[in-house]
Amino acid sequence: MAYFSKIYSSDLPHRAKAVYMYLKDRSNTDGQCYPAIGTIAKELNLSRRTVERAIQDLVKAGLIKKEQRWRENGGKSSLLYTLIDSS
Repeated sequence: MAYFSKIYSSDLPHRAKAVYMYLKDRSNTDGQCYPAIGTIAKELNLSRRTVERAIQDLVKAGLIKKEQRWRENGGKSSLLYTLIDSS
């Protein structure tokens, strides 16, 4: 239970809590993952815009960092999300 206790007790909107738990569940040992917005939205049954707002909430709260990833040909790839350990 202590795993998400900080998230449960935060004033974040429900959408942000759900997206944070989704990212945490899919992150590697370095706390990084890179699911597409559409994938997150589909799996959580949320709109793409709701997921985007949730990610903005999490960045603003200092719980995650997001970085654009790039393909070898210079095109954009999915975002890289890094969960910030604030134990």
